[in-house]
Parts: sequence; C-alpha cells; structure tokens
Amino acid sequence: MAGRVIAIGDIHGCLPALETLVKSISPQKDDTIITLGDYIDRGMQVRECFDLLMDLSQRCRLVPILGNHDEMLLGLLEDSQGLLDWLGFGGTTTLYSFGVKRPEEIPEKYIRFLRACLPYYETQTHFFVHANYLPELPLEVQPGEVLRWQYLRDRQPGPHISGKKAIVGHTAQKTGQILDLGHLICIDTCCYGSGYLTALDVQTGQLWQVDKTGRAKQSGG
Repeated sequence: MAGRVIAIGDIHGCLPALETLVKSISPQKDDTIITLGDYIDRGMQVRECFDLLMDLSQRCRLVPILGNHDEMLLGLLEDSQGLLDWLGFGGTTTLYSFGVKRPEEIPEKYIRFLRACLPYYETQTHFFVHANYLPELPLEVQPGEVLRWQYLRDRQPGPHISGKKAIVGHTAQKTGQILDLGHLICIDTCCYGSGYLTALDVQTGQLWQVDKTGRAKQSGG
C-alpha cells in the first residue's frame, strides 16, 4: 500500500486536539487515515470535527470506523426510546454543537457521514475496529456488540486468526499512554478527559499525541 497508514483514536468532539493532530501529521494524497469512531458526544465541537474530517477526506484517503456513540445516535433516528440514555452518555454536547434540540434536527450531511462509517477495516498486516473482537471469528462475522461496545477491561482477546495486529479504541487509557499487547494496540488515550488524542503510524510506530486544548505532547513527556 502506497503512503502511510495512520490510525486516530476516539475524537469525541475535541476540535483543538484534532486540528493540531492533523497539522502535525500533514496528510499527503497517498496516505490512508483510519479514524476509530466516537466522533460525537462529550466534547463541545462535534460539528466542527465533522467538518474537519470531511475536508480531510479531500486531501487523503479517509476510512471512518463506526463507534458505539455514533451507533447510538443513528439508532435514535429510528427509535427515540433511548434518548435519555444517550443524553446522559454525552449526547447533550452533540446537540449543543449543532444548535438543535433533537437528534433528527442534525443536518443530513453529518448523518450521511455516520451511515457511511465501516464496522472494520483491514490491510495486509493490520485490522482496525472501534472496541474489540473475537479472535476465533473472521472479521466479516464479528458481532456488532463486540466490535463497538465491549471494553478491553471486560475481555482482552488473544491474537486474531488472521494473524494481523489489531488497532482499537473505545477503552480509554486514562494515563494517556497507549496499551500495547503486541497483537493489539489501543489508542484511545482519553482526549476528552486529561489524556490525549493519539495518532499512530502502524508501519513505523510513530506516535502523535495532543491534549484537548490543542497542545502537542512533547517527546518523553
């Protein structure tokens, strides 16, 4: 595959972090950037993060994965029964960002972005999911509940039958340090809290980390 393959962890509406991260990466046309889901909720600038990602998709190959927060929002457009749960899960900041009171008022282009997100993505050497996987099952038959909802603290999987290394998010590493199990790397480093938004070049291992204020982590810091 030509160009770099770079994964970005859970964004959660943290625009200053995403802006600095993208500038630091300096995406080129032949790069592939995989975003691991959870674009919405918790952070205050969800809409602007979507706009930045849509712009990024014109500059390189962007592969967005669907997260559990994103799935909740899409589900509410079909059935509003879980609205209070979603609002308590961080949805209030998403509505605020769009200046609306109900999920169905969010502009359609942003919903289209979420509907186009993938359950997983794979290269010759790696695969990318939001949350977790079952090591004995091919990616195409993985349960959605596992792919998007199962925390690593509930179950750490062994190596996948494909032999490929897994790159995941979802389980916030509140220390700000990535979790590297060898066969699995988790790059959700709790940007919306006191950690960082992390990007990883999966071929070279280069890391970029930026806190929610937009300040890049210094090497060795």
